[in-house]
Amino acid sequence: MASSRKPDPYLVDEDTAPLTDEEIKRLRPAKEVFTELGIPIPRPRGRPKKANPKVQVTLRLDPDVVEKYKATGKGWQTRLNDDLRKLARLK
Repeated sequence: MASSRKPDPYLVDEDTAPLTDEEIKRLRPAKEVFTELGIPIPRPRGRPKKANPKVQVTLRLDPDVVEKYKATGKGWQTRLNDDLRKLARLK
């Protein structure tokens, strides 16, 4: 009968053994190591941060309003935002 216990991850691969105190003392920031080796520092993943990000809100709208905007296709949320902006006379 097979054991239902998960294997100890440290016994599966010797590379996953916990770091020793000496190894921990020798750790350095990746930026420092990349610079020392002359390797360009990898760019962060994902989209760049916006200077003025949008705010997420929860808003209840009438179904017919949502259907009308959705019927205009992809980007309907942006068009709704633009129309609200015009009504609020922000631009």
